[in-house]
Amino acid sequence: LTEIKPCFGRNDDQYKEAKGFVIKYLCKMTSHKNLISLQGSATLAIEIAIANFCRGKILVIETGYYSKRIYNILTKQNNISSQNIDYHSYDLLSQLPKENYDWILCCYTETSCAFKVDINLIKKISNDLNAKLFLDATASIGLEQNHKLADVICYSSCKGLFGLTGASFIAYNEIDIFSTNSIYLDIYTHISNGVTGPYHQILSLYGVLQNYPKYL
Repeated sequence: LTEIKPCFGRNDDQYKEAKGFVIKYLCKMTSHKNLISLQGSATLAIEIAIANFCRGKILVIETGYYSKRIYNILTKQNNISSQNIDYHSYDLLSQLPKENYDWILCCYTETSCAFKVDINLIKKISNDLNAKLFLDATASIGLEQNHKLADVICYSSCKGLFGLTGASFIAYNEIDIFSTNSIYLDIYTHISNGVTGPYHQILSLYGVLQNYPKYL
């Protein structure tokens, strides 16, 4: 709470410094080149990321409630045909059909049943299937290793980051971005700071991340 103070999203040098520190720290933590912050839950980040990145043949790895959330978001996308979405149990990954996918989506840790996937196995499968990897990292960020293996990760400001709730993040590498028919779901709206951001959640993280190792 010590870093929370009045701030503005634009023309505020102190906030700009704090946000720059937070973005740089988080990018270094996961080794992703790009990161945007959003005012909202990780579910919002997942929906925006899916709408802007995911096209073609998609595999969702089923592990529980939160993987089902990913699947439900996918099925409501206008740009993705339900016929191109496969939902396959983690326990039956050895029986995956030998076909190419454009994306594999999964939860790193499935808190609904206290389960963590083998991220190295998931990455090997994505490589074997010529697919990019998308992770819901909400419950794993700051707590698990090797988020760098994913092309896109989504997570929130709380849990393993120890910040205030109410902010979410999308971290990604240099990949194709597709247009959407929504202003709010368009990732460029958030890249350009076109809407109110998570100002005080960023400030909370600015305080936490300066001494992050002591919280772990």
